Amino acid sequence: MFALYKGEPVGTCALIKMDQHAFELSKMAVSPKAKGKGIGELLGKAIISKAKEAGATRLYLESNTILKPAISLYYKLGFKKITGPPSPYERANIQMELSL
Repeated sequence: MFALYKGEPVGTCALIKMDQHAFELSKMAVSPKAKGKGIGELLGKAIISKAKEAGATRLYLESNTILKPAISLYYKLGFKKITGPPSPYERANIQMELSL
């Protein structure tokens, strides 16, 4: 999924199917020139809606706590911190989940 602002791509995120009812929210990013415009929240809400349409009952993500605005956004979207299996992502130090 991509977010456009004035016709220019400024944000992205993806869903990776984990199993029949769970998806991973992956590669969420917003361009520095578009930060503070609510793009991340709109993108997050859109990808949550897309996951629901695909039949997901759970949305999972991994991130790094150094990314404070991102972590704050995930909490705002309803994600909760969990302890899951060891991460394949070297830089990830937080796992979060949203029940849909």
